[in-house]
Amino acid sequence: MEIVKENQKRTIQPVSHVTIHEYETHDQEISGGVAVIKGRYPEHGFVINQICKELVYVLEGSGTLITTDKETVFAKGDVLLIDHREKFAWDGDMVLFMATTPTFAPTQHVDVE
Repeated sequence: MEIVKENQKRTIQPVSHVTIHEYETHDQEISGGVAVIKGRYPEHGFVINQICKELVYVLEGSGTLITTDKETVFAKGDVLLIDHREKFAWDGDMVLFMATTPTFAPTQHVDVE
């Protein structure tokens, strides 16, 4: 068992309207974080996670998950599954809990058009 206290989180801000709180454990198979997104991310095009699947629970707010072939509207309480190498973008005002498997590293996310 391992616990990561709120004051141990690592916070990054890839753009001005996105804040990500990473809760790092020693486990290499799964990790989690909380993202606060207000607007579109990425601002243009899409992002892909080259390695991880992302299971996302919507803690607050609502928005749209945009992929190359559809737009999915979601709200508080919904769960979304994003496969690795799937192009996607977020748009809306939301707080998301993201569980990733295997462990997430920021270098896995790549901006694409």
